[in-house]
Amino acid sequence: MSDTAKAAEVPVEHVLVIPTEVFHEIGHFQGFCGDTQKYLDVILDPIHASYRPRDAMEQDPSFKQLIPYCIFRCNGEVFSYRRGNDQGEARLHAKRSVGVGGHVSTLDLNGEGSPYSEGMKREIEEEVELTAGWQESCVGLINDDETEVGRVHLGIVHIFDLDSPKVAPREKSMIDAGFAPPEQLVRESEEFETWSQISLKALF
Repeated sequence: MSDTAKAAEVPVEHVLVIPTEVFHEIGHFQGFCGDTQKYLDVILDPIHASYRPRDAMEQDPSFKQLIPYCIFRCNGEVFSYRRGNDQGEARLHAKRSVGVGGHVSTLDLNGEGSPYSEGMKREIEEEVELTAGWQESCVGLINDDETEVGRVHLGIVHIFDLDSPKVAPREKSMIDAGFAPPEQLVRESEEFETWSQISLKALF
């Protein structure tokens, strides 16, 4: 079998995106914005949102990939971890993070909830074992046009307030995981990926 034929057998991941132009029309910002309703009603509307090949979208700043970014909080402390070299986005390796989540894809179209909610649920289940009870709230969005990764992604930030600190990594590439006071994480913010720095500054 030729290499071309082998490549054709590998399914291409298609991820949820919106045109960057639509984001600018709603209201461009750099950093954190807490006005979730203003944006979510538009960016999750099928009129604007579509599924496109992930490989192409990673290099195309004319689109923004929509990323649920989930932060776990318990008794005032925040969950964080370090990204190992096996985690997907090479540009974030060795960085610390307070966010769990990832792309919404066509895999999430056939669930009981909205594709966005199903994608967030799937990503959490893939990355961590969460056995605590929780309450979730969507608290803001992150946009960072100052980094290569940020230019092609738009983060939607969710806080999960947990009944107990029962969160454990499923992925071997999530290391040094645990809860810590947010003020400690803020002091150590230079070790974190940009989205985590933005979230820590805005929320804690």
